[in-house]
Amino acid sequence: MTETLAALFLAHVLADYVFQTRWMVEEKSRPETLFLHALIVLLTAMATTGQVASPMIYALALIHIVIDTVKTRFFSDTFIPHITDQALHLVTLTLIALIAPDLFPQGPYAALAWLPKAMLFTAGAIYATRAGGFAVGKLMERFGPNPIGDSLDKGGFWIGLLERGLIFLLLIGQMAGGIGFLVAAKSVLRFEAAQEGKKAEWVIIGTLASFGWAIAVTLAVMFIAAQLPPLGISPLND
Repeated sequence: MTETLAALFLAHVLADYVFQTRWMVEEKSRPETLFLHALIVLLTAMATTGQVASPMIYALALIHIVIDTVKTRFFSDTFIPHITDQALHLVTLTLIALIAPDLFPQGPYAALAWLPKAMLFTAGAIYATRAGGFAVGKLMERFGPNPIGDSLDKGGFWIGLLERGLIFLLLIGQMAGGIGFLVAAKSVLRFEAAQEGKKAEWVIIGTLASFGWAIAVTLAVMFIAAQLPPLGISPLND
């Protein structure tokens, strides 16, 4: 089940955060854009599981588009709808993996015992960094524009991306103490910019949200990774 979940998670991350362009997000209310996104969801799931004829892969793509359609038609693109949308997608992946746990083990990649873990960590890295940027960005929109003047173009975007990536690597590498150093370093570098109350609060909220997202995603990935069969052991031979 966990091998299938890892493969489907990577497919979801690729479909939503790698192959889905800004144009597609902005035009998602159009039927042709939704169809294109559905096709990408279907193809990425086929690619990561190696299954091209399984009804569950088609069901996954259909459910994904139903969720996206409801969100686009009835809700604004703000933090709560965005998080709810992602939560529903992740629940769907889990249910599909529970209903059809052999999607990956019975596919053409079954002999590659290392692949599910590689897929899981790749997906986790993208979800911690790229997806985290969207989630934190939508959260911060409710507090208004960046109050820190004279900042680099997309400076906050790259800072957030790098800090979440470092947190992911530090936790995966069992060097959690390095996160404290990261917090201290960011605090020192942001000290002058955060002297005023509004600026300080904006920086603190954004930093805690960014760190919290990266830590939560990484811990979830590590938990799932611990459930994967050891290398060299096929679940079909248990």
